[in-house]
Amino acid sequence: MRKSGYRTIFHIYMIFFLSLLWAAIAIFIIFLMLVTVRTPAGETVRSNWPKLFTESLGEQIIFINGRPQINQSGIEQLRKNQIGLQILDNTGHEVYAFQKTGNVSGYYSATDLLHLYQTGHPDTDEITSFVGEITYQGNDYAYIVHFPMEIRKITMYLNGEHFTGGKTVIFRAVGVLFLVVIAAGIIYGFWTAKVISRLTASIQDISKGHYIPLKRQGAFSDLYNSLNDLDSKIKAGDQLREKTETMRKEWIANITHDLKTPLSPIKGYAEILQTDTAQTEEQRKRYAGVMLKNAAYMENLIDDLKLTYQLENGILPVNRKDQNLVRFLRELVIDVLNRPEYENRRIQFDSTEKTISFPFDDKLFTRAVQNIIVNAFVHGDEKTEITIQISVPVKGVQICIADNGKGMTAEETDRLFERYYRGTNTENKPEGTGLGLAIAKNIVELHNGTISVSSIPGVETTFIIVFPLN
Repeated sequence: MRKSGYRTIFHIYMIFFLSLLWAAIAIFIIFLMLVTVRTPAGETVRSNWPKLFTESLGEQIIFINGRPQINQSGIEQLRKNQIGLQILDNTGHEVYAFQKTGNVSGYYSATDLLHLYQTGHPDTDEITSFVGEITYQGNDYAYIVHFPMEIRKITMYLNGEHFTGGKTVIFRAVGVLFLVVIAAGIIYGFWTAKVISRLTASIQDISKGHYIPLKRQGAFSDLYNSLNDLDSKIKAGDQLREKTETMRKEWIANITHDLKTPLSPIKGYAEILQTDTAQTEEQRKRYAGVMLKNAAYMENLIDDLKLTYQLENGILPVNRKDQNLVRFLRELVIDVLNRPEYENRRIQFDSTEKTISFPFDDKLFTRAVQNIIVNAFVHGDEKTEITIQISVPVKGVQICIADNGKGMTAEETDRLFERYYRGTNTENKPEGTGLGLAIAKNIVELHNGTISVSSIPGVETTFIIVFPLN
C-alpha cells in the first residue's frame, strides 16, 4: 500500500510537472517566435534587428558634392537583404533612392513621417519601414529603410484601475485555482475510495477462496499483482497441505501395518515355542528362522526411517573422496549378483570411459544404487534383466539404470520417490520398506545430482542419474 501511495503521489506530481513543463515550452516557443525574425538572407535574428540595422545604416550615408548617397558597404548590405532606401531633404522630397519599390511615395509630409515612425507601415503592408535621421552642414535629412518582412511596433496601454488594484486580480486567480484543486481532490478521492473498495472486496474473496485474478493497470497495478500472487500462493499452500495430510495418513497407516506384519509371526511362533514343548529340533530351527527374518525386516525398516530423517535434516556425515566411479559400480554389481537370492539374475554393465574420477561417499552411494537395483528385482520376475550404462556427456556424469520388468504407470512414476510409497502391496512383496527410492533420491541430491525416472507399462523402466563434473 505504501508503494502504491508513493506511486500515486509520484504520478500526480509528474502530471503536474509535465503540464507545467509543456506550458513553459509552449510559452517559450511562442515568445521565441515573437522576438525573432528571419531575414531575406536566411539568417534568424531578433525582431529589433530592423531598428538596429536602420540606426547603423546612417553611418553608411555619405555626401558627394552636397548630395547624399550610400557607400559601397551599405549597398552590399541592402542588396544582400533586399532592402530599399529613400533619403529625404528637410522639405520631405526624395533626393536619393536605392531598390525603391513602386508602391512607396516620393514625398512625405511631417504628418506622414510621424505616422510611418509610429506604425512602421506606409500605404502597403508588404513592407515594414523604419525612419532614421542625419545632419549634414546644418541641414537635416531623413532616410527611410524599407524591409521586405512583417514587423509590428506594439504600444501597450494598461487599465489604471485594474493595475492599481492588482491584489484583487491575484486573489481572484488564487481563488479560482483553489476551487480547481478542491474539485480535483474530491474527484480523486471518490476514485481512490472506489479503488480501495474493490481492493477490500478482493481481499474478502481471497479469504473465502472465491477470488478471481484480475489484470489492472495504473497506480494500483502492483497491489492487484500482489493480490494475484497471494491468491496463487494460498491455493498452492492449500493443495500442498492437503497432499501432505494425505501422505501423513498413508505414512501412519503403512508404517503401523508394516510394524505389525512382522510382529504377528514373531509373536505366534514365540507362543508355540513357549506352550508346545514337543517340537522337534528341525521345527524349532524353522520357527526361529521365520522369527529372525521378520526381526531383520523390522530392523531394516527402523534403519531406513532413521536414515531418511538424517538425510532430510542434513545431519548425516558425508565422507566424500575422489574414486573411480566405473570400477566402483562394476564391483557393486558383482556384490549384488553374489547374493544367493540374485545369483541367477543378469546385469549388463557398459561404460564409455574406463576411468571417471568423481568425489562421493562410497557407503551412501552403495545404498542408493543398490536400492534401485534391488527395487527392480523385487518388483520384477525371474526374467527381469538390468542394464547399467555410464557416460560423460556435456552436462556431467550420467548413470542410466534400466530394466525390462513390469513397468509403471504415469501416476506411479510421479509418486515413486515419495516416502513410503510402494506400487506393490506389502503383503505381496514384504522385502521392501517403501523408503528405498526416497533414500536413493536424497543421497543423489546430497551429491548435487539429479535423478529422474521414465517407464512404459509392461516394457521397461529407466532411471537416469546425472552429476555435474564441477
